[in-house]
Amino acid sequence: MYGKGLRPLSIATAAALGTALGLVFFYAPLDADQGFIQKIFYVHVPLAIVALFGFMAGGVMGIRYLRSGDRSWDMRSYVAIHLSIVLAVAVLITGAIWAKASWGHWWVWDEPTLVSFLIIFLLYCCYQPLRFSIEDPERQARYAAVFSIIAGAFVPLNFVAVRLAQAFSHPRVLSTTGGNMPGSMRLTFLVSLLAFALLWVTLWKLELTAKNASMQLKRLRVRLEGALDEPRVAAGAPAPPVGTVPAGPRES
Repeated sequence: MYGKGLRPLSIATAAALGTALGLVFFYAPLDADQGFIQKIFYVHVPLAIVALFGFMAGGVMGIRYLRSGDRSWDMRSYVAIHLSIVLAVAVLITGAIWAKASWGHWWVWDEPTLVSFLIIFLLYCCYQPLRFSIEDPERQARYAAVFSIIAGAFVPLNFVAVRLAQAFSHPRVLSTTGGNMPGSMRLTFLVSLLAFALLWVTLWKLELTAKNASMQLKRLRVRLEGALDEPRVAAGAPAPPVGTVPAGPRES
């Protein structure tokens, strides 16, 4: 179910990433002020946008779970948030590299954009400890969904607050009107954004497919163990305890 269309999606993702890299290195001009280091913008900003939308998508999937009770939506929400946390780490690393090259410092605490993204990242770092601190699968999924919804609503609110705040020295290539980029840079940025969005969807489907396959294998193993134990029980021998199959994502 989750792997449907994964092969053409993977091909499209690889093609988009290759096109984006080609545009970044051979088409987009060098920034007049920042030089070659500005090209990290085509990785840093699309990753940040995709990660933030991934967090919000996790909240929407949490709503779908609470409304339907379908555990597959809980799985989708979990993977969306897990994957977005990984992208957020890449955003912070590329942002630190860009800041060091532009400002001479790895981090600047009076820059609202940096600090707000860090707050969101730390907020979602609480997701997995909270989730896996609850043993009961139903309660685990329910509390995780509530967290994803509240945190997902915080993301756009935080973004609007930062955009309304005065930016001091963040090396913005995108202004609030989006009009300070030449056409070649804008095209390269949009292709990069599309490529990383496709990458997110591909990795999301791939992880869902892997987790679903793992859960099916566990179910088959439990059923096989039960079938093998039936002759022993019939003969009067005590049956060893059989483990239950997790209905949702478990901490690996």
